[in-house]
Amino acid sequence: MSNKITIIGAGQVGSTIAFALTIKQLASEIVMIDIAKDRAMGEAMDIRQGTPFVGPVSIHDGDYEDAKGSDIVVVTSGVARKPGQSRLDLAQINVDITKTIIPEITRVCPNALYVIVANPVDILTYQFVKTSGIPADHIFGTGTMLDTARFRARIAETYKVAQENVHGYVFGEHGDSSFVPWSLANIGSVPVEKYAAALEGIKAPDLNKDDVEDYIRKSGGIIIAAKKCTNYAIGITTTHLCEALNYTTDSVLTVSTMLTGEYGIDDVCLSIPAVIGRKGITGRVVAPLLDSEVASLRHSAECLKDVIKQIKF
Repeated sequence: MSNKITIIGAGQVGSTIAFALTIKQLASEIVMIDIAKDRAMGEAMDIRQGTPFVGPVSIHDGDYEDAKGSDIVVVTSGVARKPGQSRLDLAQINVDITKTIIPEITRVCPNALYVIVANPVDILTYQFVKTSGIPADHIFGTGTMLDTARFRARIAETYKVAQENVHGYVFGEHGDSSFVPWSLANIGSVPVEKYAAALEGIKAPDLNKDDVEDYIRKSGGIIIAAKKCTNYAIGITTTHLCEALNYTTDSVLTVSTMLTGEYGIDDVCLSIPAVIGRKGITGRVVAPLLDSEVASLRHSAECLKDVIKQIKF
């Protein structure tokens, strides 16, 4: 597969993404860029030495000039979230870091698709759209893809079914104002709320929506408190997104994109299902939500806009 991917940031998240991309053979060339050049060199070298057992992937460290010709640029650079710190607390610090990255990478990769991973992902995606000069349909954050994976994993654990049988999404901010539109969630085409009652011969627990949404919002903090970072799930999530960008058919994913009137929301980046593929974002799915769910989405948008007002881009 001829596909060049540049990863900016060789920390825990960036290196895990590089490793996952290599294992899945989703790129013919991977460039790792970091201000800590020794770290980028070491991570690339460590992964590269395992490629004889994987496949012909060229993975190496480099500078911005080495990113030329990249099909995808993944941005993970930023200060990591500390225990007890919200994603939005990081906003100005990581916005300032991204300010230094945008002109350098867009100069050499004007035609790439940009995947924003660093937090707060919705704010940094907004910054990229507003200041980079790259077309908005080529810029998207991982958004609530990870939250959606956590949702599906939790429902699958609760009902002891395979994760691929659980369908549903988390909408809004990748953060505290995210929410599950339960009206869209189902297990094998049966609404999640009615699944236990639909089972025959199997005793299933009652659904506790608050517990599920609490699990989604607090998982990152729990993991950070335990191991000081989150890297595997977001690494797999980002790799899945990069894989979708290689398909000839589009995928529907909850990436963070600039809304332009959907649900009465504009001038903010957050997650609703988007149609995405080799050409970037080709459309959005405006799913039929309950009035209460639309209100939750608008609340999430306002939470992000309140932060945007306080940021110097």
